[in-house]
Amino acid sequence: MKITVVGAGAIGGFLACKLFAAGHDVSVIARGATLHAICEQGLQLQTGNDLLIAPLKATSEPKELGVQDVVILAVKAPALPTAVEVATALIGPQTIVIPALNGLPWWYFLKANSALSGTRLKAVDPDGVIERNIPTDAIIGCVVFPSCRVESPGVVRHMSGSKIVFGEPGGGISSRISNVTDCFLKAGFDAHAHENIREEIWLKLLGNACFNPVSLLVNCSTDEMIDDTNLNVLFIEMMSELLELGSRLGISPKIDPEQRIAITRKLGKVKTSMLQDVEGCKPVEIEAILGALMSVADLAGAPISRVRTVYALARMRARTLGLLAK
Repeated sequence: MKITVVGAGAIGGFLACKLFAAGHDVSVIARGATLHAICEQGLQLQTGNDLLIAPLKATSEPKELGVQDVVILAVKAPALPTAVEVATALIGPQTIVIPALNGLPWWYFLKANSALSGTRLKAVDPDGVIERNIPTDAIIGCVVFPSCRVESPGVVRHMSGSKIVFGEPGGGISSRISNVTDCFLKAGFDAHAHENIREEIWLKLLGNACFNPVSLLVNCSTDEMIDDTNLNVLFIEMMSELLELGSRLGISPKIDPEQRIAITRKLGKVKTSMLQDVEGCKPVEIEAILGALMSVADLAGAPISRVRTVYALARMRARTLGLLAK
């Protein structure tokens, strides 16, 4: 398939390299030092002692690539509105768009058949730019669980995990979901098709909404935070609030806070994406991960007081660091 990954950072680089190695016609949209590095030495993926070098096409101009079979959006939330505007040149009537993002995606309630159906998440897409540029019918929901980091421009290290879940935004498993899942399975991913992708997104959000902002506040990896008794209690309380909020929306992942925490603890020493952004002096995804949750909780009448407190603290911390996206 002709596949373009928009964004060649940690997750985008990981996905692009493995899909290229599986024989697909893969391109990446990159810029600056990352674009230069890929053009000079290929996109590189380090997994343990193994090094995969993918001499794929890289450009900052999507128009050079034409319409694709699959477009994967793998940029951070603050960069997404700009990215989708330029990515329109890649999207035709049959193109599948896979947003591989953290937090609640802009489309989360647009095709929902439950509470808050049709709600637009202004914390994620305040001006409606994303929705206007990406056809809702083209979207396949996606949850990416692997942990990766950028070692240097064009060089990605895969730390742990290979699980990726796909599903229709409105629920069910279609032929295109089966085809995409099979494509990723053959590329070496632990790929799954899910009948309720919104539930799987909420499952990952339980971790992102807790570990990411707290790591921003305490500057620690996930294992250090989880092993701290007081923070462990805080995570259990925050996840309990989010599970209760989810139940009000008809979203009930079959997991409890202790089980969800244990999943992350098994990954070992992991720096959250938000902590990596702080260390790289990049805008953090406060609004996509927590701001959207605040607006959803307000609409659902859920207090989520502990999550709200962490949001306020993390947002102020990001502001004082000059990393709060405008």
